[in-house]
Amino acid sequence: MIKYFLAFLFSGVVAFAQVQTTIEGNSVEDYDSDPKVDCLILQDENSIICKFEALRSLDDQAIIVQWIDPQGDISRSREMIVPAGHGSVYDYRYIKGRLSGSWTFKVISQDKEYTTKFELK
Repeated sequence: MIKYFLAFLFSGVVAFAQVQTTIEGNSVEDYDSDPKVDCLILQDENSIICKFEALRSLDDQAIIVQWIDPQGDISRSREMIVPAGHGSVYDYRYIKGRLSGSWTFKVISQDKEYTTKFELK
C-alpha cells in the first residue's frame, strides 16, 4: 500500500514540476512586449485615469505624457519617470472642466508614440 502511495505521490510531484517548468520556461518573446496605454473614466469619482504599461527595465525610463483635447490642442504635457524595476505609471485628471468629445492620451517613449482615445460626454 505504501508503495502505491509513494508512486502516486512521486508522479504527482513530477507532473506539477513539469507544469511549473513550462510556465516559467517561457521567454520574454512569449509575452506581449509592446508598451500599452489605456484610460478608464470613473464618472462617479469625477476622474479619468490613464496608464502606461511597458516591460520592466533595469534603468529609469523618461517618458512624456500628453493629454490632447477634442480640438487637437495639447491640454497637458509632462515628463514622467518610469522607475527602474517598475513597469507602469499612471496619470489622472478630473472630468469636470474638460471639453466634451474625443480625447487622446499619448505617451512618447524612446522616440515612439503610444496612444489611446476616450470619449467625454
